[in-house]
Order: sequence, then structure tokens, then C-alpha cells
Amino acid sequence: MSSVRRSSGGAREVLHLAVPALPVLAAEPLYVLVDTAVVGRLGAVPLAGLAVAGVLFSQVTTQLNFLSYGTTARASRLHGAGRRSDAVTEGVQATWMALGVGLLVLLAGQLLAGPVSGVLAGAGTPGGDAVAAGAESWLRIALCGAPLVLVTLAGNGWMRGVQDTVRPLRYVIAGNGLSALLCPLLVFGVGGWDGWGLEGSAVANVVAQTVTAGFFLRALHVERAAAPAGDPVRLRPVPSVLRAQAVLGRDLLLRTLGFQACFLSATAVAARFGAPSVAAHQIVLQLWVFQSLVLDSVAIAAQALVGSALGSSGSGPAAGSGSDGAARARAVAARVTRYGLVLGVGFGVLFAALYPVLPGVFTSDLSVLAVVPAAWWFFAGLQPIAGVVFALDGVLLGAGDAAFLRTTTLIAALLGFLPLIWASLVLDWGLAGIWAGLSAFMVIRLVAVGQRARSGKWAVTGAVRV
Repeated sequence: MSSVRRSSGGAREVLHLAVPALPVLAAEPLYVLVDTAVVGRLGAVPLAGLAVAGVLFSQVTTQLNFLSYGTTARASRLHGAGRRSDAVTEGVQATWMALGVGLLVLLAGQLLAGPVSGVLAGAGTPGGDAVAAGAESWLRIALCGAPLVLVTLAGNGWMRGVQDTVRPLRYVIAGNGLSALLCPLLVFGVGGWDGWGLEGSAVANVVAQTVTAGFFLRALHVERAAAPAGDPVRLRPVPSVLRAQAVLGRDLLLRTLGFQACFLSATAVAARFGAPSVAAHQIVLQLWVFQSLVLDSVAIAAQALVGSALGSSGSGPAAGSGSDGAARARAVAARVTRYGLVLGVGFGVLFAALYPVLPGVFTSDLSVLAVVPAAWWFFAGLQPIAGVVFALDGVLLGAGDAAFLRTTTLIAALLGFLPLIWASLVLDWGLAGIWAGLSAFMVIRLVAVGQRARSGKWAVTGAVRV
């Protein structure tokens, strides 16, 4: 059984975990971001179809991110207590859950792809039918990768919990590299073949997701072979562990449901302002998702370090005093908050400076570029707030404080984001109204997680949070 070194959450330790975690966090959005750049060359209607389908697929997988975040919260505590085999067993159980849930998502998605795409794309409105058709076609193909994406989420979760972010980095580089090579070839064709257009990007994603998930399954096999004979990694489903994961997952599901309702509503409203508006929203939204995960790489480090610190105060070879573990966890929280703020300010300045050139990377359509500024300056201005919010989210997720995050996210969605989104449709505020809603959502969350972090109530010690 491996020993666990107590960490202080200093800059070097945070960077050691955060830097390799960045490409892993960005994997799924990066697929869609690359697709946006490639499909954008096909014109406004295919790009609008990708906007609708991409947000649907991303929200399906995001809704199930408890497979990653919940597994990290539990595995990191066990790892902190010196119980590595139990921590890896958490990953095995999360993988079983990922396969089961992924198959259900695939089946349900094939049944609902047409109706949901039509509603979000505004089928029956001028130009809406063409957007809906493209969205449905892309989504049906992309859904074949849903079980694979969920297996990857589970794999990321337990590996973060044991503070291994290097192997997932290798896996994601392989998958993303393959997708980046295949996407333009399958969309535009090669030689005398004209390619598959919009659908080609979905095929490229599924191929890459298959490769990545295969690496994570192999990692579980390697861990099982390396485990001590007296402390094995359990490969069969363990009902008690699955139930415990489901309890934590319940709160995280409800939390991400708040995100889902907000971003699906935003895309639906943007679609009703016309193809140029929803295409512009797609560009800025995908940049938002991508940079959010850049900031969230710091939060991933916080999850692993906070969970390990709190877990080391429980029973096991690495056990220490409860007050010592709680103090170290609070120190990590303070540090990552500062790091998140610095990164957020830096991103705000960067995106403001890149405004004259960056939107043109994704499309040359003048009607789309004319609408981008309505969302762009909200996007740039929110970066410092996002840096702090995402860092503290990581702290609270690492502590297993999912119930608090669930409640505050739903409140922020109901009081901030959703009212302004739908008001922007009724009052014709356009993208400015949609992104004002996102701003209100982020400010409410900032106040909530800031007060929670200062209270210290989240710092509950032990190998398993009770």
C-alpha cells in the first residue's frame, strides 16, 4: 500500500495537478470548438445546426459529470487515508455506472433527437427547418459516443482522486489529436471525395472518444494487476459503493440540471433571433466553455488536494488529526482562490485584446460577425468572476459539499439566468439579454460560494464524508 505525502496546496503542487488536467478538462469542448472552426467554413446554417446539436450533446454529458466530480471527491479521501485500492475500486464502480447510464442516454437520445432539435432550432420559423435537420443528423451520430464519454468521465474522476493527472493527459492528447486530423478530412473530403459535411465532424468525435475510453479501461486493468494480493481492486459491481456514489451523484445531477436548463434556454432563445444570432452565440459560448475549463483546471487540483487533506484525518496509514487536515484544506482553498482570480483577470485582458481577430477564426460570414460584439464584452468582463467561482467550486466539490452547491446553483439559475434569458426574447434584447442573464447567474454564485468558503463548514474530515 502506497504512502501518501501530506500536501500544503502550494503553487508547485497545484500546477503539478492542474497543468496536465487542463487538456483533459477541455477534451469534450475542444471537440466542439474544433468542429466550430471547421464547420463554420460551410456557412451560417450548418454552423447554427452544430450550435443546437453541440449544446444538446454537451449538456447531456455535463448533466452526468457526477461520474467525474463525485468520484474524485470519494477517491481522493480514500487516497488521503492511504487506501489506494479502495480509491481505484471507486473508479471501477463509476465505470459500471457510466456504461449503464450511457446506454440509456444513447437509446433515449435516438428517440428524442428529432423533436428536441426541432424545438431548439425553431423548426417552422424562417430557416429553422434547415437548422433543425442539420442538428438532428449530427446529434444522432454523436450520441453513439455517449457511453464512451461517460467512461472517460469516470476514469478522470478516480485518477484525479489518486492525484494522477499525467496518464489522462496522454489519453486525451491521443484522442484529440485523432479528432483534429479526422474532422477536416471527413467534413470536406479528400481527393475526389466530397466528404460528409456537418455529419463528418460527429463521426470524427466518436472515433476519438472510442480511443480515449479504451485507454481508461486499460488503466483499470493495470491498477488491478498492480494491487497487493491482500488489498485487491474489486472489479465486480459493489452495491454499497454504487449506492453511496448515487447519493452524491443525486445532488450533482440536480446542480448540473440548473446549468442545463440555462444553457439550453439560451440556445433556444438565440435561435429565435435567427441563424446569425445563434451562430454568433455558438462561437462565444464555446469559447466560454473552453476557457471555463481552463480555469477549472485549478479547481481540479483543489478537489484532489482538499479531498486528500480531509481524508488523511480519518482512519488508515495516512491518518492524522482532524484539525490538521481541516486547516490544510482551508489553506488550499485560500491559495486556489487567489490563483483563480489572477487567471481570470488575465483571461479578461486577453480576450478583450483578441476581439478584432479571434471571431474571424471561426467564421467569415459577415452577418454572424456583426452580432458577435453583443455577447463578446460580457464574455470578457466575466472572466475574473469566473476564475474565483470555479476555483471555489473545486474546493467544495473536493470536500463533497454537493448539497450546498446544488441548492445555490438552482437559486442562481431561477433568480438570475432564466428570467433574463426569457425576458430578452419577449423584449427583443438579443444576445445582450442572454449574456446579461449569464452575468447575473455568475454574480449570485460568487456571493454564495464566497460566503460558504469563509464559513469553514465544508471542511468535514474523514476517509468518507458522513
